[in-house]
Amino acid sequence: MTSPQPAAITGVFPVLPTPFDAAGAPDPASLATLVRYLLRCGVDGMTFPGVASEVATLSEAERAELTALVIREVAGRVPVVAGVSSNDAAVTLRLAKLAAGQGAAALMVAAPATLKTAAEQIAHFQGLATAVPGTALMLQNVPPPAGAGLDPAVLLEILAAVPAIRYIKEEALPSGQRLSEVLARAPASLLGVLGGAGGRYITDELRRGACGTMPAIELAEVHVRLFAAHRAGDAAAVRQLFTRMLPVLNIQAVFRWSLTKHVLHRRGLIAHTLQRTAGPLLDAQDRQDVDAFLADLDDLLLRPSDLAALVQKGGHGAS
Repeated sequence: MTSPQPAAITGVFPVLPTPFDAAGAPDPASLATLVRYLLRCGVDGMTFPGVASEVATLSEAERAELTALVIREVAGRVPVVAGVSSNDAAVTLRLAKLAAGQGAAALMVAAPATLKTAAEQIAHFQGLATAVPGTALMLQNVPPPAGAGLDPAVLLEILAAVPAIRYIKEEALPSGQRLSEVLARAPASLLGVLGGAGGRYITDELRRGACGTMPAIELAEVHVRLFAAHRAGDAAAVRQLFTRMLPVLNIQAVFRWSLTKHVLHRRGLIAHTLQRTAGPLLDAQDRQDVDAFLADLDDLLLRPSDLAALVQKGGHGAS
């Protein structure tokens, strides 16, 4: 009897943010609403937690509880990629085992910046593969100083030694060139490379063979349309949709969590815009600019009545 094939990680897999309440605690009701929003948008899957989730500010217990909530709310309708990276290898192992046991389709693990050689990285990922047999690993290649920013040659060495790594999320720049080099020489065990960086380089990544993208959540409807155009071979539509998103993506590159949470709060999907991570916050003028750019995308976004129904379904009221 053959083992079932793992769910394919291909297409649009947005990274869910972590909503917080007014006191700074995680807001599970808003997070559940965001899961329903992504499902309504028609995403291929979703990712939690990642950098866009302010993962560095979450305790191990919060990560475990919120990841379980996401997987439970999705209820098998799309694959969930669970982020299990930590500076503590023991925490990574515990989170990996929990998420794999709950049904995560893949485990996203950042190549640790503290491991300076390919041999050290190989040992790290081999240990994970042994701990969660049968679960696909996704190596997240985060640029320094936050991550290792591994060169393609090192990535290929790791892939050859750890066939459980079925995917790479490439975020070191230039991501397109790195993606091309890896795909040209990758072993058959690698099923695909996905882009990140908020989707700012998606057209280049798709032309070079990326199997998917893991952007932040605020323009999920547009990313779904863009990827549908890519699958249909409509390069002109891909460029047009990308160009329409660019003003918001440019602001997101600077304001990150503040931009994402402003958009989601404005659309009634989360109750508060509080963020734990230090970083620039939108001021009144910035918010006016974002709102104007969103108005330019109005024909591509879900209607307010559709969003209100998603919130009411979970009994969450945004304020």
